[in-house]
Amino acid sequence: MKRAIFTIFSLLLTFGTLNADDLKPFANLKGTLNIAGGTAHIASEKEAIKDIMRKYPDISITIAGGGTGVGIKQVSEGLVDIANAGRAPTENELKSGDLKSHLFALDGIVIIVNKNLNISNLTTQNLIDIFTGKTTSFSDFGASGGKINLYIRDASSATMEVFSKQGINGAKISKDAKVVPSNAAMKTAIFSDKNGIGFVSFGTVDKSVKTLCIDDRCPSKEAILNDEYHIYRGLYAVTKNSPKPLALEFINYLKSDSGAKILTSQGLIPYQK
Repeated sequence: MKRAIFTIFSLLLTFGTLNADDLKPFANLKGTLNIAGGTAHIASEKEAIKDIMRKYPDISITIAGGGTGVGIKQVSEGLVDIANAGRAPTENELKSGDLKSHLFALDGIVIIVNKNLNISNLTTQNLIDIFTGKTTSFSDFGASGGKINLYIRDASSATMEVFSKQGINGAKISKDAKVVPSNAAMKTAIFSDKNGIGFVSFGTVDKSVKTLCIDDRCPSKEAILNDEYHIYRGLYAVTKNSPKPLALEFINYLKSDSGAKILTSQGLIPYQK
């Protein structure tokens, strides 16, 4: 994404209280909306779902994880109404599934370690050496930790895809890496392993883990907005053909001022165009 695009986001970081008018388009709708896919979306979308279902109990919205690849496959097959995707669908996915993608947020991918590990910055080459298995001990970086334990996401995860491409420049990851199924599982693994290293969506980071700077570029909303932190991606809602009314209004709500406030509170960067 071009730096010019980011300039529109600087106005979107602070919002007032929830705007009731943003919920009005749901007034004449009812039925069920099923969502599945990328896990970086879930916390924000759950808050949006609470707003909608509290106001309009005739609407039922379900949400599940599974990863971007799973979500895109399910929406292509008509099993869900919206796929959460942590990357833009490929041209082949768009054509074969008759899909439409709707960008509503930006999200960084951040490197995390155990909060007690005395390390704060790595270079990209350090990261490549670690995840390919060339470097096997944190002591090589002057840290007190011992043998490095690698944690990654499964092949269907867009978080994994973005990390592989932008974080380690497509290097082949060591077969010794342990696979975890979600951002939440990654945080739990790193919290429990004093020598663990992995990566999560910026929007899911909390005090249970420690984030690292890469090449002295530290992850923050501002750094992502200004293209200063380099490992990031778009978050998309993907539908089969044009979205049906309930799906359309859910996407519109995520891009409304109320939705932007929710996204911001969850560490994501709203995209309202």
